[in-house]
Amino acid sequence: MLEQQRDYVLRTVEERGVRLIRLWFTDVLGNLKSFAISPAELENALEDGMTFDGSSIDGFSRIQESDVLAIPDANTFVTLPWADAKAPEARVFCDIHHLDGSPFGGDPRQVLRRNLQRAHAMGLDFLIAPDIEFFYFAPPEPGQPPRVLDEASFFDLTTTDVTGSLRKETIRTLETMSIPVEYSFHEDAPSQHEIDLRHTDALTMADSVMTFRLVVKEVAAAQGVHATFMPKPLEGVQGSGMHLHMSLSNADGNAFYSADDPYNLSETAKRFMAGLLFHASEITAITNQTVNSYKRLVPGFEAPVHVSWARNNRSGLIRVPVPKRANPLATRIEYRSPDPACNPYLAFSVILAAGLRGIEQGYELPAEADSNLFEMGDDALGKLGIEQLPQSLADALRVMETSSLVYETLGEHIFEWFLRNKRSEWRGYKTQVTPFELQRYLRST
Repeated sequence: MLEQQRDYVLRTVEERGVRLIRLWFTDVLGNLKSFAISPAELENALEDGMTFDGSSIDGFSRIQESDVLAIPDANTFVTLPWADAKAPEARVFCDIHHLDGSPFGGDPRQVLRRNLQRAHAMGLDFLIAPDIEFFYFAPPEPGQPPRVLDEASFFDLTTTDVTGSLRKETIRTLETMSIPVEYSFHEDAPSQHEIDLRHTDALTMADSVMTFRLVVKEVAAAQGVHATFMPKPLEGVQGSGMHLHMSLSNADGNAFYSADDPYNLSETAKRFMAGLLFHASEITAITNQTVNSYKRLVPGFEAPVHVSWARNNRSGLIRVPVPKRANPLATRIEYRSPDPACNPYLAFSVILAAGLRGIEQGYELPAEADSNLFEMGDDALGKLGIEQLPQSLADALRVMETSSLVYETLGEHIFEWFLRNKRSEWRGYKTQVTPFELQRYLRST
């Protein structure tokens, strides 16, 4: 199969006259990186990989161990629809290796591969469908707040404005790149939109999320619009999340489904959920990795704050959607805290690891929290044993640094580098004097 896919890639490049092949990979924070090769180098790249200087990529190699190999994954080859038609281009995702061929510990894609192999050893496949929210703004001006392009809200039909056409063009572009879309609509906040991708295996979906973010920005930029996945760009309205609909499959089908349970949840599903809830605070720095992420995770704006679950309660961290027509294949859980600024390879890895820990160690799922938790006081929540997610990046890092689960999941290289980088981000944030502080304190103190 691998040889057939390589042959297909080489044949496609020749038949379509592809002039450049862009080798894509990500750094630790999930920033897309790339370098291009000519068609003449492609066969060698597919066979032996391409050497590049890893010390130039933040979070990769140190100077004394700089060179690494980018080995293309031929299954991810696709032509780029926005390239010049006279000089077609393609892209292919790469796994990063040491020169001796061993997996490179600083490669987030390799981290996800390793954790998926753990699931495969248990006879399980990890499937994900993300709901990805984002904003369209006018081009940013230094020192000025973002300028929205519409005043619409949930599901409003914005047929005459630029944002509606941008969304349609984005969907067309995604589907030409073999990324199927399930839904798209205007979200609650002005200029906020959502596109939901159809479920697939976690590695393919992580690649798709990286591609999705670039496609949204490319299509918007072509129309003079700025798209952003910043979790909370506007005050007073909801921020952008990346809700993850997840399930495990095995040889018998959907491992989350049981006909004998009132909610059709199997013991595997319940233990997976219990693992997620137990380790939720430990993994939050990965699923919500920016200072700004925690401006979204506050009560009153539909983002989860409390470590709880329910069948149909959007104030909790895990929601169990009611499947259409009680379809066994549709039984799944929705994890609601991640935002679209995270590194999907790392986020999917720690979520999977937390769930598998729950399965392996037989964690017990706590009672369902079916009340509106936003309306409950701390005393009432305490009596129910419901804790809060970390309330700042600093809080999240303090919990993460003591987590053996996150350390084992990410590996020493990424775990240590991520902590250093994010502590630096928090120190930089603490030195800032914000407009809020000036307005509140400058005259009154």
